[in-house]
Amino acid sequence: MSNKTVCRFGQLVRKAREKKDLSQEELGALVGFHRNYIGMVERGERNISLAKAVVLMKFLNINIKELYE
Repeated sequence: MSNKTVCRFGQLVRKAREKKDLSQEELGALVGFHRNYIGMVERGERNISLAKAVVLMKFLNINIKELYE
């Protein structure tokens, strides 16, 4: 996965999280990830695994097509 894609995914996560009016800590608690991990994903610092990406995408209603729009 390119760094551009990792950063784009992070932007989508942040936007969707904020739309649900959740803090990084609240989102982390709901999906079972540490708040620091959520922050690293949102900043594009973490190349997230597919399994964890799917968890976030399902919870936040992110469609994979959004990565490439």
